[in-house]
Amino acid sequence: MTSTTPRPEAEARRRRTVIWIVALATFGLVFDGYDLVLYGAVVSTFLRDPTHIGNVTPAIAGLLGSYALVGVMVGALLAGAVGDIIGRRKVMLMSYAWFSVGMALTAMATTSIAFGWLRFSTGLGIGALLATTAALVSEYAPADKKNLINAITNGGIPLGSLLAALLAILLMQHIGWRGLFWMGALPIVTLLPLAYAKMPESVVWLASRGHMDEARAVSERTGVPLPGTVSVRTEAIAPAGTGKIGFAGLFSTHYLLPTAVLGLMSATGLMLVYSLNTWLPEIMLRAGFNAKGSLSFLAVLNGGSLFGALAASRAADRFGPKPVVAACFTTGAMALLLLTLGFPLAGLLVIVAVVGLGTSGTQTLIYGFVANYYRTNVRAAGVAWCAGFGRLGGIGGPMLGSTLIGAGFKLDAIFYVLAGLGLVGALLTLLVPMARAQTARRPGQVEENQGPATPLQRPA
Repeated sequence: MTSTTPRPEAEARRRRTVIWIVALATFGLVFDGYDLVLYGAVVSTFLRDPTHIGNVTPAIAGLLGSYALVGVMVGALLAGAVGDIIGRRKVMLMSYAWFSVGMALTAMATTSIAFGWLRFSTGLGIGALLATTAALVSEYAPADKKNLINAITNGGIPLGSLLAALLAILLMQHIGWRGLFWMGALPIVTLLPLAYAKMPESVVWLASRGHMDEARAVSERTGVPLPGTVSVRTEAIAPAGTGKIGFAGLFSTHYLLPTAVLGLMSATGLMLVYSLNTWLPEIMLRAGFNAKGSLSFLAVLNGGSLFGALAASRAADRFGPKPVVAACFTTGAMALLLLTLGFPLAGLLVIVAVVGLGTSGTQTLIYGFVANYYRTNVRAAGVAWCAGFGRLGGIGGPMLGSTLIGAGFKLDAIFYVLAGLGLVGALLTLLVPMARAQTARRPGQVEENQGPATPLQRPA
C-alpha cells in the first residue's frame, strides 16, 4: 500500500468538501426530525377536534403515527438494496424531492385515511435518505473523527425535532397544522438545488465498484484521496468483483450475527424514540400541564438529545461507540425512572433533557456506529437495515403508547415500561461483536485496513 503526504491544496479542497457534505446532509436530516415530531405536536389537535381529518381516537392516532414509520422502513430497505449498487448521491437527491412532495400533499389531506397514506408515502423518501446519508458521510469523514461527524450530521434529526416543537408552540395558532406541514416541503426549493450542485458521489464507493476514471475525477475535484494512496486504516474496501454486495453481503456468514443484534438494538432504540416523540405532549397534558407547557417538554427532550449526542460522540471516537451507546441507553432508562418521583418543574425539565440523550441521542450514535461497522460495499445496506428493520420498533412506538394510554395505565407505569426498553437496548448493545469490517480477500491479497485495531475495532 502506497503512503503519501496529501498536498496542502488537496487538503483545503477536502475540508471544503467535507463541510459541504456535512452541512447538506445535516440539513436533509433536519427535515426527518421535523417530520418525526411534527405529528406528535399536532396529534392532540386531531384527538380533540374532528373537523380537521375526521374523528381520531387514541387507537387511530397510534396507527397514523405508525404509517409514516412503515414507509420509512420500506424506503430504507429499498434504498439499501440499490444504494450500494447505483451510489449514494442519486438516492439522496431522489429522496429530497420525494419527501418534500409528500409533506406538501399531506398538508392538503382532509380525511384520516388520506392523511395516513400520505404519511406512508412521505416515509418512503425519509427512509431512503436515512439509508444513504450515514454511508456517504462516513466515507468522507476523517478517520479519527468519524463518530463526531456522524453525530453532527445525525444531530440534524433532533435539531429538526426541536424545530418542529418550537414552531408548533409559536405558529400553530397562526398557521395551523397544515401550515406546519407546508414548511416541511421547503427542501425541494432549497436543499435539492444545492445538493445537486455541491454533493459529490463517494470516492470510496466509486473505487469499490470499479469506476476508477470517475473516482479519480471526483478525487481531484474534492481533494479526497483514492483508496490505497494514503494510509487509512479504518476504511474497509473490497475491490471491484470481490465480496458480496449489499444485502447479500450483509447476511453472509461473516456479518450475520452482528447484523441481527444491530437490527434489534436499533428497533429497541426507535421504539423509545417514537413512543416519546408521539405521546410525551399528551402524557404531560394528562399530568396537568397546558398545551404549550406539554410541547415545551418535547422541545427539551430533543434539545437534550442533540447536545448530549454531540458530547457523547467525542467519547465514542476515543473509547469506541459500543460502550458509549450502552451507557447512554442505561442513562436514559435511569432518567425515565426519575420522572416518576414527583420532581418540581425545573427538575422535570432537566430529567427530560437527559431522557433525550438516552433515547433520540442514543439513536444518533447508533447510526454512526453502524455506518463505521461495515465495509464499503455493504455499508448502505447496513445503515438501511438499521434504519429499516429498526423501524419495526418505531412502528410499535406510537402503538405502544396508544395501548398503554388506552388501557388506562398510570403515568408512572408508562415510564416504567419505557425504562425497561432502555435497559434492553443497553443489553443488546453489549452483545454486538467487535467490529468486523474486513475486506473479502483473494489468496495473498492485502487488506486496506490492515494494521493495529482502531477505537472502533476494540472489543468493549
